[in-house]
Amino acid sequence: MVTPAWLLADQYQFPMKNVLAITAVSALLLFGCAFWGNDILRLLESSTPSTSIGPVNDGRLIHGKRLPSSGPNFQTYSRLGSTLGRTAVHSRVRDAMLAAYAELEQGTPGVQYVYGETGWPWGGRFRPHRTHQNGLSVDFMVPVTHNGEPIALPTSPFNKFGYALQFDSNGRSGNLQVDFDSMAAHLDVMDRVAREHGLRIDLVVFAPDLQERLFESDPGSTLQSRLRFNVNPSWVRHDDHYHVDFAMVDD
Repeated sequence: MVTPAWLLADQYQFPMKNVLAITAVSALLLFGCAFWGNDILRLLESSTPSTSIGPVNDGRLIHGKRLPSSGPNFQTYSRLGSTLGRTAVHSRVRDAMLAAYAELEQGTPGVQYVYGETGWPWGGRFRPHRTHQNGLSVDFMVPVTHNGEPIALPTSPFNKFGYALQFDSNGRSGNLQVDFDSMAAHLDVMDRVAREHGLRIDLVVFAPDLQERLFESDPGSTLQSRLRFNVNPSWVRHDDHYHVDFAMVDD
């Protein structure tokens, strides 16, 4: 007996509907994992304090801690990057960063800070970075204004999550302008808060041609004498972010 063509067509409709449903559910699950995965994984972390072993360019990290994906005035450069584990730090660094952001809510109202890559929860080689190996290195994306209004630095796959943005010697990139006052305020608070958490800022790497603009800002007038900045340009121009190496004060 020959099965009618209309019955065959009807039989194949159901598998297609199932495939579409499964695809839609899978897409939602993948999006959910990428968006909330980091914060879910933070809930599973051990409360054991972190231990840094070795220097920033040849070390590792034990019990590294993931940074929150966002807060009232800060956010990660990439929720996917955070879920993959690219924004983990030493527990003291995490605590100092969050304390600084909390203080900056009052000091720089309306400013949305963005942090970049930091390192793996276990430390070690962290490509393409040359450091970021022992939980004591953090990339902070520059705070910016858009047509005079503070906004979070735009990050997406199209600009390598902020790392492909290019700012000129005046700190401009199209309609974006580096907010040197807010950047200086952040470093000023971080310098003090870090010491309260058993750390110190060991080095700040920022494009030398932009450092003068930073030091000219009101909060930045004393930064040059208090913190150590790179003198020569780094192998990658740090104009879209400033790299900070912390050190343990009791080591």
